[in-house]
Amino acid sequence: MMQTTEFPFVLPQGYIDAEGNLHREGVMRLSTAYDEIAPLRDPRVQANPGYLILILLSRVITQLGTLSSLNPKMLENFFSADLVYLQDFYQRINQMGHSRLAVRCPHCQGDFEVETVPLGEFDATPQTV
Repeated sequence: MMQTTEFPFVLPQGYIDAEGNLHREGVMRLSTAYDEIAPLRDPRVQANPGYLILILLSRVITQLGTLSSLNPKMLENFFSADLVYLQDFYQRINQMGHSRLAVRCPHCQGDFEVETVPLGEFDATPQTV
C-alpha cells in the first residue's frame, strides 16, 4: 500500500495574483521535520512568531492554480479565511495522514469519515435517504 504524500485542496476565497487571476485549487505535501525546524532560524519568525505559518505553508504548498511555487510574501496577501483553512488542512494531513474527518450521524449515531470540502464547494441539494 502506497502512502499518500500530496493532498489536493480548494481555497474558500482564493488568492488573487498581481495580474488579477484567481487561484483556488492547490496541492499540499506532507511536511518534513526540516520544514518545521528551518523557519525557526528565520529572522522574520524570531521577530514575530506568527510569521512561522507563512514560511511553513510556503514550503509545503507545491501548487496553487497555475502557480508552481509560493513565497511567504504572497501568503501575506491571502484572505484570512484561506489562511485559517490552510492551517487546519496542514494539521489534518500531517497529524492524521489524510484530509478526512471522523463524524457521527445525529440520527443513527453511526460513525463514519467524510472528505472535507471548503465552504461553497458542496452541493446543498437535499438528498433522499
